[in-house]
Parts: sequence; C-alpha cells; structure tokens
Amino acid sequence: MSGVNCCAGPGANTLIFSCSGAADVGEIADRTARKLTRDRAGKMFCLAGVGGRVASILKITGSADRLLAIDGCTQNCASSCLQEAGFEGFASLRLAELGLEKGLSPATDETVARAAEAAVGILAA
Repeated sequence: MSGVNCCAGPGANTLIFSCSGAADVGEIADRTARKLTRDRAGKMFCLAGVGGRVASILKITGSADRLLAIDGCTQNCASSCLQEAGFEGFASLRLAELGLEKGLSPATDETVARAAEAAVGILAA
C-alpha cells in the first residue's frame, strides 16, 4: 500500500487525529474519531504518521481543509503531535473539558456519542 492511499486518502476535507492511548479516555477518543468517520463528519487519519514525519501523510495533512485533534487526557498528545509537525490553527476537542477523566471514564456508546456530538459542534463553529 502506498502512503498516499493510507487511511483517508488524498483530498479529504476534514482530517481527524485522535489519541489512541492505553487509558479509557484514549479509547473514547479513538472510538469518537471512528464514529465521526462513519458519520461522514470527517475522516480519521494517521497520527502516528504525523509523529513519524511520514512525508506522504504530512503532505495529505497539509492539503486538508480542516484538521481536528481529539485529545483523551490533559497531556494533549494529539494536539502536540500536530503542533510539533508544524500544523497550526486546527480545531481540538479535549475530552477533559467534557468532564471525562483518565481512569474514571468507561468507554461506552454514551460517552463516545457525547464526545462525537461535541466534535460536530466544534467543526460547525
């Protein structure tokens, strides 16, 4: 598989980058990005490729109309990866701002739906 066709592929309007960390909030962030992709609010894309500075992924990311980072905990790793790679002005959803705390927030359909609703609101702003 070529890097250009990885994940969302070229021409995606809104790319979504999520924390996929080991904690419960990482799972919520990941599942939220996948739900947003299924709901066509954007397309989940490869945060590891951004962090690893994979040229084709950075190129596709740079050509997107909008970027959304979904951070699971207060470490804000998804946002930090995008910033460290030189991306600015992206939208971000911090699950902690929804009252979801690391180690205390089970990844349920309800929490994922609540996070997805907040993300849609952020993208609509």
